[in-house]
Amino acid sequence: MPPNDHALLSASSAHRWLECPPSVLASLEVADTSSAAAEQGTAAHELAEFKLRRALHLNPTVRPVSDWHDAEMETHTDDYVAYIQQVLSSVRESTPDPLVCVEQRLDFSHVVPDGFGTGDCVIVADGIIHVIDLKYGAGVLVEAEENPQLKLYALGALHAFEALYEVGEVVVHIFQPRRDNVTSWATTATELTTWAETEVAPKAELAVAGEGEFCPGAWCQFCKIAPTCRARAQANLDLARFEFAPPAELTDSEIAEVLAQLPQLTKWASDVEAYATSLAVNQGKTWDGFKLVAGRSIRKYTNESKVVEALEAAGCTDVYDQKLRTITTLEKQLGKKRFAEILAGLVVKPAGKPCLVPITDKRPALDVRDAGSEFTLTDN
Repeated sequence: MPPNDHALLSASSAHRWLECPPSVLASLEVADTSSAAAEQGTAAHELAEFKLRRALHLNPTVRPVSDWHDAEMETHTDDYVAYIQQVLSSVRESTPDPLVCVEQRLDFSHVVPDGFGTGDCVIVADGIIHVIDLKYGAGVLVEAEENPQLKLYALGALHAFEALYEVGEVVVHIFQPRRDNVTSWATTATELTTWAETEVAPKAELAVAGEGEFCPGAWCQFCKIAPTCRARAQANLDLARFEFAPPAELTDSEIAEVLAQLPQLTKWASDVEAYATSLAVNQGKTWDGFKLVAGRSIRKYTNESKVVEALEAAGCTDVYDQKLRTITTLEKQLGKKRFAEILAGLVVKPAGKPCLVPITDKRPALDVRDAGSEFTLTDN
């Protein structure tokens, strides 16, 4: 697929336009920007595609070359290929010769105007379709359950292959190696179709018309107008009604409401600051009551080898600190099995510091009696 061939209502942004339809047209005039994370993700996908095609004998392309390729990416893309082979092995127990598509264009324009996306790997067999998506990013944990991007991909796969296979079940998979996150979720073709008709189609119609209500939420994270969105600003400024009273003077329900909004509030504040700073630096814009200054700087060597030469010439030889490699580095160096054998009993994982999270968080709740005996909370 050509690099600039992007759908207006893409599957990857479905979590946003399904919740906030008018944000789509409102974002059109804001230029797209690239990022290091996006470039790294592209490099990982290209390498993963090459390895998967080679492993499945699907006319592999020329091995891609990128400065982003490193030992970690090599390992994670190998693991991705191994995971797909594991899924394939299971599928072949009932369908000896399933259809396997790599980087498959999936058209769901029968539900979303001009809607399409690219499935990293799609496996089609008798009665079932598997849609597998590689997520190389480490910043946001992505779940397979009810994932709108993968559900749209699944709709595209159903539409493409329903004439060849009678499919009743769809399984979507997220493979996110840098978060040790591999999840899958199963649904039925009927449930997907119902969701498309009752939820997706109406929201897509609003989005292409620029209609509907702006609705701020977690999906604002990758919206191009997030820093200047008035609805988002109003939602966060509503916290001001508490007049920044001392926590002890707030009611339990007010504290719970503040806790629920804190992640979005801090993210919004950070976005506004970054937006204002960017305009000041790049366009010379001034903001009443503010000025640009040089931030805190840390000294660094211009050339370490020349520093060493200068020190040795001056008779200074004790200039190195020896440091044991990190647990993660040694585990990758030795392999998990050998690492565990050699260092059995020598690596511990202390309990993490207690923190408040939404009730939907998958981590088990702490017993406050145990937590109170293990930790002393301070302001530091």
